[in-house]
Amino acid sequence: MAADDRFDPYTLLATLERHLVAYVVIGALGRVLQGSGEITNGVDICPSTHPESMRRLGLALTDLNARRPNGKPVVLERDLVGRPLLELGTDAGELKIVPEPPGTRGYDDLRRRARHEPIGQGLRPQVASVDDHARMLSVLSRDEDRQPLRTVQRMIELGPEISRGLHRGIDI
Repeated sequence: MAADDRFDPYTLLATLERHLVAYVVIGALGRVLQGSGEITNGVDICPSTHPESMRRLGLALTDLNARRPNGKPVVLERDLVGRPLLELGTDAGELKIVPEPPGTRGYDDLRRRARHEPIGQGLRPQVASVDDHARMLSVLSRDEDRQPLRTVQRMIELGPEISRGLHRGIDI
C-alpha cells in the first residue's frame, strides 16, 4: 500500500488519544520509546477490548482511513475476532492491533506496569514496560526477535541507570 510508505506515529497516536482509546504501545515502537535503538515503520498497540474502547478505536480507525492489506475497510467486530493480530494500513503508516500479545493476558495485564512516556507534541501514550517487552519477545522465539530481546534484557540489567540517562538526554 502506498500509504504505508508514510510513517507518522504522532498522527497515529494523536488520533487514538483524540478518540480516548484505551491502549498500550507495544512492539518495536514501544521498545524505542523505552530506549532501544531500533528502527520501526509502524505502531503496534494492545487495546482494551471493553466495548466502549473498541467503539472508540473503530472511530479512530475511520479517521485514519484504516484498511486491511487487501485494501478493504476495517470492520473491527468482524476483522479482529479469532485473530491474534490485525495488520492495517493507514494514511499515517502501518498499525498493528494485538488484543492479547503472546505471553500476556492483554491490555489489563500490560497497563499495570506501563508508563506514560512524553514523546512530544503533547502526547504521553502508555508504553509497555521493558519487562513486559522481554516477556513478549521471549515467548515468540522468532529469529528476528533475538537481537531485540538481547537489547531489552540489557536494558533491564542497566535498570534505573539507563532510565535516568534517557530522561536527561545522556548517552550510556
